[in-house]
Amino acid sequence: MAIKKSQIYSTLWSACDALRGSMDASQYKDYVLILLFVKYLSDKGDDPKTLFKIPDGCRFSDFVSLKQDKDIGEKINKKLEAIKEANPWFLGKITLPNFNDPAKLGKGKDMVDMLSKLIGVFEDSNLDFSKNRSADDDILGDAYEYLMKNFAAQSGKSKGQFYTPSEVSRTMAAILHLDEFTSAQTSIYDMACGSGSLLLRALAETPNGATIYGQEKDNATASLAILNMLLHGVQVAYIEQGDTLNSPRFTSAGKLETFDVCIANPPFSTKSWLGAAGADDTYGRWTSDLLPPAKCGDYAFLLHLITSMKPETGRGACILPHGVLFRGNAEQTIRTKLVQRGVIEGIIGLPPNIFFGTGIPACIIVLNKKGAVARKGIFFIDAKDGFMKDGAKNRLRQQDMRRIIDTWNARRDVPHYARFVSMDEIEKNDYNLNIPRYIAAVDKEITQDIHAHLFGGLPKHDIDRMQPYWSACPTLRQALFSPLEGTNDYFTLRPSIDALSKTIAEEPSFISQKERYLASIDQWSDKMRPQFNALKTGIAPKQLIAPWGELLKQQVAADKSLVDHYDAYGRLMDYWDEILQDDCYLISRDGWTLTLNRSDKKKPTYEDFSCDLLPVGIVLETYFQSETVAIRDLQEKSEQMKAQLDQMIADRLEQEECSEDDEDEVKSITAEVKKSAKYKAVEKQKKENDKQLKAQIATLTDAVAAKYDSLTESEIKPLVIERKWLATLRQKLESEMEQVGQQMTADITALAERYAQTLPEIDSEVAKLETKVNEYLKQMGF
Repeated sequence: MAIKKSQIYSTLWSACDALRGSMDASQYKDYVLILLFVKYLSDKGDDPKTLFKIPDGCRFSDFVSLKQDKDIGEKINKKLEAIKEANPWFLGKITLPNFNDPAKLGKGKDMVDMLSKLIGVFEDSNLDFSKNRSADDDILGDAYEYLMKNFAAQSGKSKGQFYTPSEVSRTMAAILHLDEFTSAQTSIYDMACGSGSLLLRALAETPNGATIYGQEKDNATASLAILNMLLHGVQVAYIEQGDTLNSPRFTSAGKLETFDVCIANPPFSTKSWLGAAGADDTYGRWTSDLLPPAKCGDYAFLLHLITSMKPETGRGACILPHGVLFRGNAEQTIRTKLVQRGVIEGIIGLPPNIFFGTGIPACIIVLNKKGAVARKGIFFIDAKDGFMKDGAKNRLRQQDMRRIIDTWNARRDVPHYARFVSMDEIEKNDYNLNIPRYIAAVDKEITQDIHAHLFGGLPKHDIDRMQPYWSACPTLRQALFSPLEGTNDYFTLRPSIDALSKTIAEEPSFISQKERYLASIDQWSDKMRPQFNALKTGIAPKQLIAPWGELLKQQVAADKSLVDHYDAYGRLMDYWDEILQDDCYLISRDGWTLTLNRSDKKKPTYEDFSCDLLPVGIVLETYFQSETVAIRDLQEKSEQMKAQLDQMIADRLEQEECSEDDEDEVKSITAEVKKSAKYKAVEKQKKENDKQLKAQIATLTDAVAAKYDSLTESEIKPLVIERKWLATLRQKLESEMEQVGQQMTADITALAERYAQTLPEIDSEVAKLETKVNEYLKQMGF
């Protein structure tokens, strides 16, 4: 049976529960991930393609044999050291965690129990990595990323910086157009690589692979990066440990080595960064006349990155806090020089609170030495508003990433979102690159119309602000608003507020707009059916979803729907994450075969059955409608008779005025009622009904199990494709149009309520209330 991605994620994360109470997440991740690696090595050990050597006595089964051993911590350490020594090329630089540390893992029996429990998690039969490919589609590599994200989220401030959110990594890799690098000799470098997520995402974007180089200051985190590479199938990667600014590891003949692509998410605003490198840097990154502030290392990292880019052709991207765009003094001088050199190609503002370890907003500075001399300006994107809440953090959604990438590739101005700014304009602003200087935010401030407050009516300019609605639905505006007599500047709302939603839903141009949108979904579905039917074993799921999403986005955009095509795209991508990718992984492994899970109950019924690829509900609805209806009727009858019996007892207790606290009297009366002929007659009917119900459930249970066993591929495909995938997606995509209608109703309602009462009407009402209050006060003697 194939491993579902969601299944492996939850199983691995449960491993963390074994250690969570004893240490910080930034520490216990090291223990979990090294055991994950051992399990992976053992499962892949007989694979002729793997270059790893597993010493005798060091397979995962040998770790399992240590469970409840009083010296388990010490023996695990010895086995890990043996694995490391047997694979010096791969593991020589790894710092192994100490499994015999009582300060972190407890003493005596506590340590034994904890480590035994942790090893036990990896014994799960679902964690068989011998059946998984080692590529960008690899479930194991993605599971590693999932664990890293969760570890980072729980590591607390300043301890989660080893991980760049995958959404940001993917966006950075895409905007660098790495698909243009077709040579496997392409070099990719990250000066502050953390756990290596940025490097791996960049590697995944190159069509024929590349050589990876990374440096990380923290020793344990550098080890994580090496493991990350290996678990993603990258057996050649140069990861070095050390302080990049003061002790760069990639040098040659007294100069920094240069690379085709340089990417980084360095620690923000590092204090006291200047050490051995000195004010006049040996490698020419900065000089005493052009020196980043000693209390803030942002520009030191940026200058290192730029110097590490190949002359004339190097490109890169660096995540830094917004302060680098506008801070003065030494940073302004450096910023001016970089802009004048033309090395900054673009700036992308990101939402706040999306990085682990800091909540401040950041930006991506896109760098390119190619064409730098002739560069006419900088392309700005303000993507600060595109995100969703994800626990305590914010997260870029699929549609947010796609919008950034598409806008960057098109290099077209988009109101309130993107703009190309000329060098002349930047110079006039003293080389201040703060995004709000160049891209105006959407004006969300409510303008109060004094005339409307005094004399009534809805201002024309407020209605005009809803022009996207009227452009898409040409006759809707006239159906909703009529001009006040004697003026074309103020209007009244034709329907009542209570009838507004119904009026919009039934208006012909809105109906036409909705039908056009649904037609675009149908057209996309028609194009997808052949592709869905062609899925088979060996497919690479990650290579499928990108064109599927692009096709939907283009289809909805072409039909000029009120629904934003990026929101429709986001619905598909969310469903991919929730269900569709797991289904594709199952098909990739097992084809269109079904595994019916019958639960662990002694006598399970069809209600206890589950099937990942083809849900039981679809089979019941397709083949056993009459049977399920009959069972539901019998269940309802049973519930009604049970309620009838309970009511007989309740009525008698009420008649006798029996208190619930008098348990003996309650028991006596209850027993007396149960002996009555009326009670026995109903009870007999219920037993006969329940017997019939039990028999029908047993019959249906056998029938459902038999149906799953007999279903052929030609029968399974339409059920999964039509009844599961396309039906669910249509429902999700339709909800986007419903949200448009709800938002339109909310916007118009807010406008109508804003001017519902004129000031004279309010004054009159206040005067009446004041008169009443005075009368009451007079009656009270005041």
